Amino acid sequence: MSEQDEQIKTLPWLGIPALLPYLKPYGKTLAVMIVLGLVASGVDSVMPLFTRYALNHFIGEQTLDTLKGFVLLYIAISLVKGISDYFSLTLAGKVEMSVNRDLRNASFNHLQTLSFSYFNQNSVGYIHARVMSDTGKIGELAAWRMMDIVWNLSYIIAVVIVMFVLNVRLALLFLIIIPIAVWVITYFGKKYMKLNRKIREINSRITGDFNEGITGIRSIKTMAIEEVIDTDFRKDTSDMKRTSVHAMHYGAILATLVTGIGSITLAIVLWQGGLLTKQMAMEIGTLSVFISYAVGIMDPIEMLVETISGVIAIQVNIERFTRLMNTESDVADRPEVVERYGDTFHPKKENWEELHGDVEFRDVSFRYPDGKEMVLEHFNLKVPKGTNVAIVGETGAGKSTLVNLVCRFFEPTEGKVLIDGRDARERSQLWLHSNIGYVLQTPHLFSGTIRENLKYGRDDATDEEILNALKLVNALPVIEKMEQGLDSDVGEGGDQLSVGEKQLLSFARALLADPRILVLDEATSSIDTVTEKAIQSAIETVIKGRTSFVIAHRLSTITDADVILVVKDGKIIEQGKHRDLMRLKGYYYSLYTRQFEAAAVEQVRA
Repeated sequence: MSEQDEQIKTLPWLGIPALLPYLKPYGKTLAVMIVLGLVASGVDSVMPLFTRYALNHFIGEQTLDTLKGFVLLYIAISLVKGISDYFSLTLAGKVEMSVNRDLRNASFNHLQTLSFSYFNQNSVGYIHARVMSDTGKIGELAAWRMMDIVWNLSYIIAVVIVMFVLNVRLALLFLIIIPIAVWVITYFGKKYMKLNRKIREINSRITGDFNEGITGIRSIKTMAIEEVIDTDFRKDTSDMKRTSVHAMHYGAILATLVTGIGSITLAIVLWQGGLLTKQMAMEIGTLSVFISYAVGIMDPIEMLVETISGVIAIQVNIERFTRLMNTESDVADRPEVVERYGDTFHPKKENWEELHGDVEFRDVSFRYPDGKEMVLEHFNLKVPKGTNVAIVGETGAGKSTLVNLVCRFFEPTEGKVLIDGRDARERSQLWLHSNIGYVLQTPHLFSGTIRENLKYGRDDATDEEILNALKLVNALPVIEKMEQGLDSDVGEGGDQLSVGEKQLLSFARALLADPRILVLDEATSSIDTVTEKAIQSAIETVIKGRTSFVIAHRLSTITDADVILVVKDGKIIEQGKHRDLMRLKGYYYSLYTRQFEAAAVEQVRA
């Protein structure tokens, strides 16, 4: 089952224990933030007491005694508040960005260690959301959400304490209002937040529709489905409008009720406080304190309820991030292998043996992790160093299975894949991958310059070595036509180049690494016939002395292979040299003659 199909479970303590390893480095900073938050809320809660003193002393007693000290103390307290706010906000921002960075680094690094099956079962959008959106929410929780809870909760508690100290009767009346406010805010706030989440989901759909409408414009126009695409887009935007209006309705109710409760609270304070003041049971300054609290208490209550609801909602983000980090790869190096050879990010290259290129499948059976049937059963094949193995079959027949096992992208379900006579699992994945050159059917270049892309093959390659590799695959014309040569930018995904040009650079990149094992995964299928002929002779030269696995689309390119494996329905049904397979007049013969006849017809038409 894919990760995105699993249901979210409730985590204990809102999933905080799972985050402790990432929060621990910032423990002191978080402690300072909490202290500063308590100081700031304490100052906010006692500021009305200055008004009380001013009204009772300076106005009530008609004296300016202690005015200087009063002003200085007020300024000092205000400075403390300002300094606390500055440092708490600065530290909160630092913690948020630091935790975001650590979580994203950890999740991205972990993704590099997972096998192909994880990426086969989980979409790019889902994985992207785990690395970016979920970590962002967690970083927000670690900084701002925590600060909001500390400030608002401590402010409410401090206000209640001060009220009871000043007047118990009025404080009790005040307390009756607080639970009512909490209930109202919680009830309508939940509905409002639920609708807002739905709005975000619809917005994601609209963004996806918009993206597809642009990136898929050629397909849309060639299939004449503009009306269908437009209808789908209008449906989503209508859903957005309807849901947004509904959310605004609840938002307006919530704002009105909060304002109304605040007004009722103020009315009660004025009513009862006025009576107490008239009866000389309360000073006018004390009444002003209660008025200040009545006016200002609703916002902290509302913010506290929203923050706690947000923290509960973030539990989903924590759970998804935790599940990603707890996902174990189907292909993993054993502890003793890591101890000797290192891992993906800490290789011990001094212990790496030279790879010669002998490959053997010994009684290998294989079933994909998400599959039910065996793709290979008790398969045996010896591929001596320097052997050229071609793998052929119709589209979707399962030609990549053998290559995936050789490259150790998947582990055999049973049996062994031997590299130079030893089980591939006895040495590290990075050791093996560093000795394999892989050219994909769909070429991929990274954003950056041509030089930077080619150096992914070998980062210490000189310009002379790069040019030699380009010359070997007849790719020098690609460089010569670019204004800045090797320093030319290839664009996002190499979109500044044609498919054929990208493929030529992919060949050069693979060859620059001087691999002992070379894999060509239908590497010439994306290249026009003229370009294919130009690089075919180079390929024949390059594979000499190297073990090569060629997944072939055009069978005419692999007639000289040392052994041809014929795949149908995920199983190898024939194997041998070209002439032997043609003599059998079996499935390979049928494939070859059909393709040969189709090519002849096409040539006549041309």
